[in-house]
Amino acid sequence: MNKLEELRQFKEKIALGGGQKRIDAQHKKGKLTARERLDILFDDDSFVEIDVFVSHRCTNFDMADTKAPGDGVVTGYGTVDGRLVFAYAQDFTVLGGSLGEYHAEKIVKVQGMALKMGAPIVGLNDSGGARIQEGVNALSGFGKIFYNNTISSGVIPQISVIMGPCAGGAVYSPAITDFIFMVDKTSQMFITGPEVIKTVTGEDISAEQLGGAMTHNSVSGVAHFIGTDDTETLMQVRELLSYMPSNNLETAPIYATNDDPNRMIPEFNDIIPDNPNKAYDVYDIITKIADEGKIFDVMPHYAKNMVTCFIRLDGATVGVIANQPKFGAGCLDINASDKAARFIRRCDAFNIPLLTIEDVPGFLPGADQEYGGIIRHGAKMLYAYCEATVPKVTMILRKAYGGAYIGMCNKELGSDMVLAWPSAQIAVMGAAGAANIVFKKDIKAADDPEAKRQEKIAEYEERFNNPYRAAEMGYVDDIIEPATARQRIISALDMLSTKRESLPAKKHGNIPL
Repeated sequence: MNKLEELRQFKEKIALGGGQKRIDAQHKKGKLTARERLDILFDDDSFVEIDVFVSHRCTNFDMADTKAPGDGVVTGYGTVDGRLVFAYAQDFTVLGGSLGEYHAEKIVKVQGMALKMGAPIVGLNDSGGARIQEGVNALSGFGKIFYNNTISSGVIPQISVIMGPCAGGAVYSPAITDFIFMVDKTSQMFITGPEVIKTVTGEDISAEQLGGAMTHNSVSGVAHFIGTDDTETLMQVRELLSYMPSNNLETAPIYATNDDPNRMIPEFNDIIPDNPNKAYDVYDIITKIADEGKIFDVMPHYAKNMVTCFIRLDGATVGVIANQPKFGAGCLDINASDKAARFIRRCDAFNIPLLTIEDVPGFLPGADQEYGGIIRHGAKMLYAYCEATVPKVTMILRKAYGGAYIGMCNKELGSDMVLAWPSAQIAVMGAAGAANIVFKKDIKAADDPEAKRQEKIAEYEERFNNPYRAAEMGYVDDIIEPATARQRIISALDMLSTKRESLPAKKHGNIPL
């Protein structure tokens, strides 16, 4: 056999990972192999594998005689829509994808390359966790990965895709990254598994209930996206990358669109209900503003009273933060504040302008919220808006009350352009509550207190529950016809495209975590 043939056979054997039997077992669970996943993620024939021949050096227990092709992880680079992207994919067919010393070194190397080259990195996680036979060497490997995740944060987009088990220390690398995707029914994340929980607390819970995809997408807020299978999830990753720049020194790619930037939306003139307590769906407004009605929703199943999504306006990526009156009247609460704050900082790190769409009656009242630290969590959102130096446009549709009006990026929090619809109500609180306080004595002294109360509510509404008082004071830049919303937002963002703003020199701020 000549050297060339030997090389080819060696690579073919490594490409089989743990062998056909284990590949079949992976397929039987509804999961693809590491290399099959990479083929879907990357453009056709663009993926280049590196460190193909690396293997473990462990001699503990039976490891000296154990073969581990690629040491259980495939690493390399390629293109997604023609743009450079780095990736690693854990191979569950090799030692259960467990992380050993050299498995970690392969990941660390590709992380370092992505950082140097200023390109996104995608991690496909499918692992039994730390390789027990390698002891502290495996734990050291996790530490190196976490360090690289942190140093790369805000410099290059980091995306984690959970495509199988992810337990113990392994969950913290994804948690540090920018986005987490999970596959429904075949992926789990938890610090301690169901067996340990049962032993320690006596609680009987399934792996799916404890750390399944929908648990983390709707209850914990750990994950941001859910896919029905490996293929759909990886196609979502490709789509997300199209909204992101390659690094913090670039802007997201601009895509050609046939959607007229001056397109009017006449239905907006009647979309806000006359009754201020009646709900409507803010998605109807976001989709009509967006190019071709297309949005990429981030965390759609978590804190539904707050919408965070990417859209394109005249071909350019914009991050949208919007109150959702359909859920909890669009109130701000602990989870909504966390969701928005993280999204704002992510957009700011990667030069993505922010559009805030506001209809907020206030912060959610209640002992649970106060005990849970709504003050601290709400402050994260204020901090994120104040710190963000990207273009910031705020559009007030209806309610903008009290501290929540400030929290949704008012002029003082750094909004560059505040637009209001004629239906906007900008005040310390709603008219009924305000009248009860301001006109308390007049109402009490009246012959007919209820009639007096209604009279005073109407008086307060006339004076404050409209956008004109705020516009007179310069807190609102313009009151616009709703039909012109898309045109005016695009115009504002176009004007702001050369915005330059810098923060005072410091090591870093101290966000109220």
